[in-house]
Amino acid sequence: MGNIRQEKVRALEALLVLDAKAGDKTALGKLVDLRGPRLFAHAVRLSGDRDAARDIVQEAWIQIIRGLPGLNDETAFLPWALCIVSRRVSAVIRTRQTERKLAEQLAPEAVSAQEPGVDMVLDAAAVRRAIKCLPPAQEATVALFYLEDLSVAEVAKALDIPIGTVKTRLMAARAALRDILEGHHDG
Repeated sequence: MGNIRQEKVRALEALLVLDAKAGDKTALGKLVDLRGPRLFAHAVRLSGDRDAARDIVQEAWIQIIRGLPGLNDETAFLPWALCIVSRRVSAVIRTRQTERKLAEQLAPEAVSAQEPGVDMVLDAAAVRRAIKCLPPAQEATVALFYLEDLSVAEVAKALDIPIGTVKTRLMAARAALRDILEGHHDG
């Protein structure tokens, strides 16, 4: 019996995908209702965070809807959608790791500059806001080095600048970020 039910759900899914591709918003809503819980469970399983999973699935649905016209096999919707969710989870985890790495690299320098007893909390959002306060050339360099995890040589190639310039920008950016995060900046 379970197999017949599964086949019916797959057939319904394929029909909803076809209708959604044709612009039927009701079919799209039904597709979201049908597969949303499964995509959410997958995101929770991979991320370990229900709140983050909600955001991830919401972003994934945007990507799914945009990519739907390019899906050639309607019966492949679920694996295709799960793959999109998996990639979104990976991107979120990578971003968290790089933000944490940047915060850890800045924290010892920033905390050592603080007066004793003053706790400095560096969270990912504060680091992202601080990076946005940097001059565009430094922001691009920091983003490629820390957030995209490129090497100094790769950053130099990406920005078409000498390696020494990358190192200088990173040094200046770290100093500016310390000031911003310590509150010595009017940005």
